[in-house]
Amino acid sequence: MSIGLLVRCSRELLDLELGRDVQRAFALYAEELLAWNERMNLTAITDPEAIAMRHFLDSLSVKLAVSFSPGMRVIDVGTGAGFPGLPLRLVFPSIELTLLEATTKKTLFLEHITKRLGLSNVRILNARAEEAGQDPTTREKFDLAVARAVAPMPVLAEYLLPFCRVGGRCVALKGEHAAAEVQTAENALRILGGRLIKIIPVELPLVVETHHLVVIEKVAATPPQYPRRPGIPSKRPL
Repeated sequence: MSIGLLVRCSRELLDLELGRDVQRAFALYAEELLAWNERMNLTAITDPEAIAMRHFLDSLSVKLAVSFSPGMRVIDVGTGAGFPGLPLRLVFPSIELTLLEATTKKTLFLEHITKRLGLSNVRILNARAEEAGQDPTTREKFDLAVARAVAPMPVLAEYLLPFCRVGGRCVALKGEHAAAEVQTAENALRILGGRLIKIIPVELPLVVETHHLVVIEKVAATPPQYPRRPGIPSKRPL
């Protein structure tokens, strides 16, 4: 894995200094990701430089939208192979991270990689977002809810906002059409207690398209009927 590239870009773009232990952890993460990817479909990105930019640096870009503090409760919804949650946990070790993933085989990888990396304060939850969002142990319990490449914004808002406490934030990592997606989600945000704060463009080295961070503040409690039953948010977006 292109550790030098990741270190340099983290410093230049995000003002982050990655120590030796963190660098070794990212190298191990990339190694395990590629090894497991031969057995199950975790990522279509297998080039070392692309992993460094499109997975690791992209995940760390959430730092541009949020100030991470000790004990901060973070949930990564639809985390897949751990993005953006695990890279953030590597760099900000004092956060309390929950990785939510509905696909059991992916949670097996998450359990494996968190053990290999020796990470504490990481909870892995094998559940649908619609179900976990109604669970009293996870509903409105988090300071930050994040997601990457999970669903269009009107659907994603219904996944994310129920997890977030009032006064907390949601950050959606989106591609080129983030602004258009946000426009279609205005009704969903209003219903679910969210308010758009800003959309932050992110230019990743070696990546042609502009990425964006959609930053939403939770300004009111989400009505109890949301999220709706599994599958309904995607079938009938708000």
